[in-house]
Amino acid sequence: MEDMITNCPSCDAEIVFDDDAEEGEIIECPECGIELEIVSLDPAEVQEAAEEEEDWSE
Repeated sequence: MEDMITNCPSCDAEIVFDDDAEEGEIIECPECGIELEIVSLDPAEVQEAAEEEEDWSE
């Protein structure tokens, strides 16, 4: 398998990830710096990663 290519949903920059990437992995756009989650490997697809909220209740 070879590198997979898709585009950033925020700035449309080309995103390339290795063939050892996994669904659910968080990567960063090299252009705008937004965190992206790999949601599909075939076809290659990413979406903006959900921000984790702090849990202040103890």
